[in-house]
Amino acid sequence: MRFTETPIAGAWVVDLDRLEDERGFFARTWCEREFRDHGLHYRLSQCSVSFNKRRATLRGMHFQTAPHEEAKLVSCPRGRIWDVVLDLRRESPTHCQWYGVELSPENYRALYVPPGCAHGMITLEDDTLVSYQISVPYVPGHQAAVRWDDPAFAITWPLADPFLSERDRALPDYVR
Repeated sequence: MRFTETPIAGAWVVDLDRLEDERGFFARTWCEREFRDHGLHYRLSQCSVSFNKRRATLRGMHFQTAPHEEAKLVSCPRGRIWDVVLDLRRESPTHCQWYGVELSPENYRALYVPPGCAHGMITLEDDTLVSYQISVPYVPGHQAAVRWDDPAFAITWPLADPFLSERDRALPDYVR
């Protein structure tokens, strides 16, 4: 695996090293030692997927509150997404900044979202599947979100007029 730092403190793009032959390829998608060596959360507690029927489906910007902040490793085994990490850590030098990257089966890329950051994505194709490896279990009452189009963050999304849940559509403005 190749780890590339993003402009967001603690967020990384992870590219898979493929071992290819006439059958196809093999690649590790998780290695506790390599994640630990990069100072990242290396324990997995939960793996989840989201299936998205429509292009321009937007999910985000979601996170869990203290003391249940979660790290996520997000990949896209089918379709394509624009994946975004948003730094909500008040003590961070990159507080309120965001970073986006395209994830797809063709680029074999994942985004590591550190604890204290929100995560969101928009599908760039119909029938897109997103995979999440998460450091802590889901804790009811600690799920939270900020608005995908909040002017406090000015996230640039590649598609206009996204398909959203009513919950995501109704979120209030972020208070710094």
